[in-house]
Amino acid sequence: MSRIRRVILPNYPHHIIQRGHNRQVIFAENADFERYIKNIQELKIKFEIKVFAYCLMTNHVHLLLQPGEDTYKLPLFMKVLAARTTRCFNMLEGRSGTLWESRYKSSPVQKDAYLLNCCRYIELNPIRAGITDHPANYKWSSYTERINFGSKDEIKTGKAILDIDSVFLSLGETNDIRLKKYKEFVGENIAPEEIKFLRDSVRRGQLTGNTRFEEAVEQIIGKRIERRGQGRPFKNK
Repeated sequence: MSRIRRVILPNYPHHIIQRGHNRQVIFAENADFERYIKNIQELKIKFEIKVFAYCLMTNHVHLLLQPGEDTYKLPLFMKVLAARTTRCFNMLEGRSGTLWESRYKSSPVQKDAYLLNCCRYIELNPIRAGITDHPANYKWSSYTERINFGSKDEIKTGKAILDIDSVFLSLGETNDIRLKKYKEFVGENIAPEEIKFLRDSVRRGQLTGNTRFEEAVEQIIGKRIERRGQGRPFKNK
């Protein structure tokens, strides 16, 4: 059976999951996490990729990335990022061969209805995994950077990994208000169907969006992409 062709949309976020081969450990020490984050910080500038969320677990990563008009730069970003990690891992471990699953999974995300929900889903991974009881206690996700968000100058100069999207800006007039509302949003009880929808969307390579998003994507790529169990927009606060 031929595999589904990956859909990459210009100027849209994409929820990405990449796992270690046979779920092997990728990040064993703090230096491994730090090196991967440093590579993200460097490569996002090189390939003009925006980063809206991330979470590094021991054997897989979640990323929320947005390419510009040149969509080919997103898979190239992932290819170079994975290759750098593999080379360093093999050198340190004195081994050769693959480190990652052969193909990362991705799902285009509808900004207005699903962006913040996807950020929350990614940043709550350590809680669902039973590693910690609050995202602020997990060092290797975007939540820790988000709640200590820097100035726009830091973002422009590449000192920050996260980018600011209009959906996040719409949470309030000041950064303090936005962060307060986002913390409250992350602390809400999340319906199991929301978690399932976001999880299944990326695992199946489907769209993370509603019917209106399907129609918009059809206009962009000239083909209708439908899914079972169509989702409705979740409430953002």
